[in-house]
Amino acid sequence: MRYSPALLQSLDGSYRHLKTPLIDAPAAQRDPAVIEKVSAMLLDIQRRGLDAVLDYARALDKYQGGDIELSAAQIASSGSRLPADLRAAIELGSERTRLFATEQRSHLTDFETELVPGLVTGVRYIPVSRVGAYLPAGRFPLTASAFMTVGVAKAAGVPTVIACTPPQPHGGANDAVVYAAHLSGVDRVFVLGGVQALAAMAYGLLGELPIDMLVGAGNAFVAEAKRQLFGTVAIDLLAGPSEVAVLSDETADPEIVAADLLGQAEHGPNSPAALVTTSESHGRAVVEAAERQLSTLSTEPIAGPAWRDYGVVTVAKDRETAAQLMDDLAPEHLELITADDAWYHDRLRNYGSIFLGPWSTVAYSDKGMAGTNHVLPTAGGAKHSAGLSVSRFLKPLTYQRIAREATPQLAHAVQVISDSEGMAAHSATATMRLDRLEDVSVV
Repeated sequence: MRYSPALLQSLDGSYRHLKTPLIDAPAAQRDPAVIEKVSAMLLDIQRRGLDAVLDYARALDKYQGGDIELSAAQIASSGSRLPADLRAAIELGSERTRLFATEQRSHLTDFETELVPGLVTGVRYIPVSRVGAYLPAGRFPLTASAFMTVGVAKAAGVPTVIACTPPQPHGGANDAVVYAAHLSGVDRVFVLGGVQALAAMAYGLLGELPIDMLVGAGNAFVAEAKRQLFGTVAIDLLAGPSEVAVLSDETADPEIVAADLLGQAEHGPNSPAALVTTSESHGRAVVEAAERQLSTLSTEPIAGPAWRDYGVVTVAKDRETAAQLMDDLAPEHLELITADDAWYHDRLRNYGSIFLGPWSTVAYSDKGMAGTNHVLPTAGGAKHSAGLSVSRFLKPLTYQRIAREATPQLAHAVQVISDSEGMAAHSATATMRLDRLEDVSVV
């Protein structure tokens, strides 16, 4: 999450940095060693199938043998092993995400229209058939990931959704992650992690046909595997380390702004956090608050390096400049805490998801409580792509139905264009129909 040099040059004199990253490189920079390792693993799994998958599971996940699939009873009982308050929170997040996804689906409706007499066109929204969801459970189990992937796919009408989640130190699955998947409607769950899990789903090695679409977050190896598997299957998006940006002014509480910046920096030591503000005193107060809060955070070994190495604070001379700077960053998560959030909301165009006002925080979406999806574009991807949603699991399939009366105009135009291109067979498909217009037996 960096500013483009061209924009900064055009805004020269309209901004100044109070804090700049210590590392002058993209946080999501691809590692050649990761690329090479993932390529070798995928090729090996293609050649040797499930045997290779289990070999990697032994080497990387300490797999000791036995069934890698959880039974229906194990999945259903996962919630009984959770504290009551955690179980209730997971149920709330699952329900909120389902409600929002269902509402999204209701607005994606089939339609048919007659463009001109005799020319009928339309769209049918058809869900993909099989989805594979990767549910991370490494350093921090992402409990809500199942809501966003499994649950949203099911709300879209996907018939079959399978999931893989890496084993915990005891060899089993994380119960909270499995319970979230159960509430989301998962069909099958496998205790399998990393590249081998994605390959097993994509290549159809888990007693299922190959999946059509692969979704879910993960580490650098998982992200690279998704990149290399794209084409074999569809993917949700290529996401790097989690990002947050806050656009705030002197009306915002510096302690809240600092807490929200560190809340996303906590995801990993290379997770960028950015502040754009129109108030220098506010910007300095946020920097001071972040340093104070880091000293008390149990996750300081993670959030501290992320803030020091990738954090940036920029002061803009006015709100127009602030909006330009933020649109250039195109952050994954964007918080607005200003005296006029509506003005910015109307103008900003590049972000994965936006959080409006001091009572909104990214963590509400991260944990599934806001209902919106947290699988979002990073590294500037919000300039051209949106996050995961019901629509990503649906194929808008078009159709057309042509009547006799529409044929003369259509066929003549196609003949003219085809002849100009030298495409004789295309031309013939039109001229043959013109020749048959007088044949009443053709309807």
